Amino acid sequence: MKPNQRIWARSRDELVAAVTGLGFSAELAELMARELGSPKAIDRMVSYIRLARPRTEETLVDEMLAIRSEIDAWRERKESREAQAAYNAMLFYGGIGSGEED
Repeated sequence: MKPNQRIWARSRDELVAAVTGLGFSAELAELMARELGSPKAIDRMVSYIRLARPRTEETLVDEMLAIRSEIDAWRERKESREAQAAYNAMLFYGGIGSGEED
């Protein structure tokens, strides 16, 4: 098993243990791990479960969706900043709309 796979497996196993420790199914934990999409997000969910000890599946899923939404928003901001930086560089160093002829 590669190091990255071990990290994923460890995070997933911790999530399964946390979810089943609350009395919910391991299948729910597996689905949540896949939806969260990264060990860091899964670890964040595990921390939430340990601190909040939610009592319903709905509460678990709501938090998972909130974490996922924050990750998606962060990615969109990052992509937007990168695109803006590339556009600014194009304007500064020349290119379309710079007024220079080829």
